[in-house]
Amino acid sequence: MPRTDARNVLGGRLAACSFDPLTGWQRDGCCHTDDQNGGQHLVCARVNLAFLNHQVEQGNDLITARPELRFAGLKPGDRWCVHALRWRQAYLDGFAPPVVLEATHARATEIVPLAWLLENAFDAMG
Repeated sequence: MPRTDARNVLGGRLAACSFDPLTGWQRDGCCHTDDQNGGQHLVCARVNLAFLNHQVEQGNDLITARPELRFAGLKPGDRWCVHALRWRQAYLDGFAPPVVLEATHARATEIVPLAWLLENAFDAMG
C-alpha cells in the first residue's frame, strides 16, 4: 500500500513517478523507501540515452527487459526511480538525467545535494 506521508525534495507530498513503466522499490509508481530498500531508489528521473548507456557501462543495464523482476527495460523518455548513488555518480560523470522534483523522495538529499537536483530539474514545458 502506498505511503501517503512521504515527502518530496520540495517539501510537498511525494507525487507518483511512473505507472508505465511501473517503477519504484515497491512497484507502486512512486519513489518510496523503507528499511529493506538498500538500493535507495529515491530519484525520479526522466531517463535519456546518455544516462542509459552510462549505466550499462557501469554494469547497471536498465535497457534489457528482466520479466522475472517485473522489469520491461527502459527507453529514453521513461520516468524511473533511480538509485540515488547511481544518479549521483552519473552527475559527477556528466550524464545525469533530468529529475522530476515533485516525485523525488526527500531522503534523496541525504545522498545527492539538493542544488544538484534543482540544477537538473525536468521542465515539462521546455
